[in-house]
Amino acid sequence: MRVLIQLRPAPDVVASVIDPGVRSAVADVVADLPGVLLDEAFTPVAVPRPVSPHGDLLAPHQRPRFSMAPEDASVLVRGEISDGELSLRSALLSSSVREVAGVYADPYIQGHPTCGGDGPVGDWEEVRRLLHAYDLWSAGHDGEGVAVAIVDSGINADHIAARLGHDVTIDADRSWSPPGVNKTPGHYPVDHGSMCAFDALLAAPKATLLDIPILLSRQDGVDGLLSDAVAAYAHLNNVLRAMPADSRALVVSNSWGLFSPRMDFPPGHPGNYSDNPAHPFNVIVGSLEGAGADILFSAGNCGRDCPDRRCGFRDRTIVGANSHPDVLSVGGVDTRGERVGYSSQGPGRLSERKPDLCAYTHFAGSEAVGAADTGTSAACPVAAGVVAAVRTQRSAAELSPAQLRTLLHRTADDRSTVGFDHDYGYGVIDPPAILAALGRQNRSRAA
Repeated sequence: MRVLIQLRPAPDVVASVIDPGVRSAVADVVADLPGVLLDEAFTPVAVPRPVSPHGDLLAPHQRPRFSMAPEDASVLVRGEISDGELSLRSALLSSSVREVAGVYADPYIQGHPTCGGDGPVGDWEEVRRLLHAYDLWSAGHDGEGVAVAIVDSGINADHIAARLGHDVTIDADRSWSPPGVNKTPGHYPVDHGSMCAFDALLAAPKATLLDIPILLSRQDGVDGLLSDAVAAYAHLNNVLRAMPADSRALVVSNSWGLFSPRMDFPPGHPGNYSDNPAHPFNVIVGSLEGAGADILFSAGNCGRDCPDRRCGFRDRTIVGANSHPDVLSVGGVDTRGERVGYSSQGPGRLSERKPDLCAYTHFAGSEAVGAADTGTSAACPVAAGVVAAVRTQRSAAELSPAQLRTLLHRTADDRSTVGFDHDYGYGVIDPPAILAALGRQNRSRAA
């Protein structure tokens, strides 16, 4: 089984890993771990420590701060332990190797295309009309100056530009790729990531895209590893902190997740990912949001009406970071406003109130993966584009990610029971209502 091993080496070693100007190797952090085949190609990643004076650091509804001080942070390396020795080796490592603080699952992660074969409902121009995109733009909410990280399978900028009819901006310097993935940002084959980038630009055409192709590591013929997402988020943390504190605007769109518990430790195991807020990826997601990033995840395609054939969780199918309390978990509706049958329903595993809301999917659009842009994979970047449009005028210093999520909840178009429900969340994302609420805030400030 592939695992992430959390280490607490000497502070000077941690400081070298934290320093973005230093490229550390596994051998700089740990010489050997008995029974572990270490992955020398994986660059060690520093993970902040949640710190709080109020008891349980990761309790629900408690917002810790995160310390990246060398005496607090830990370091992750990646490796593999034989399945037959997994329980024994992981227990021995934690008890006999002083630097080992934990052994965690490093499961395979996959994109969230649709399971259904139905044709598209509406097209991308209709989605723009439903989002009232032209009203957003006329009010100055077009994504200009906002960085949108497409954490997926890579972007083909030429294909997207040809479909949309305007230039697409890729920031190669702030993009990132896993070891062995060496193409130029914006020049990947047309695939799932191009669909996501296209859909994000429907509401925010002037946003700057960061190409983060974590799903191209193609380990053992599947899409990617959670450890690649950990490394990508460490990079995005550096990107965010390099922005001026008073004008930070980073939106992170994630149309992928864990379909099956087969590659995870069971719930209750300290190394579990799906239910465990202390898993390093769940921690680093919280720390990036705390620094000012808006993070969106697709809710998944395991809805009871039409579950994807890969779905392995029998209940509570919104798992891991897709159900994190500090992210916007996005379900899917078609252009008629009806929940698509594959859109995963709550409750979530880390936070019960998931999905947060729904956005449009299953429409003719990018032509990157077939006739329709489908799945909650499409809904997530559609919502991310709306968030980027809002960020054009409101930085995280003015409106924190948590405050923006509350605004999106409050303004969503309720489609079911009054208030939150586990099918639609708080409702369908509603840009006119968002603009109206922002306008009221502006008038209140001016008064």
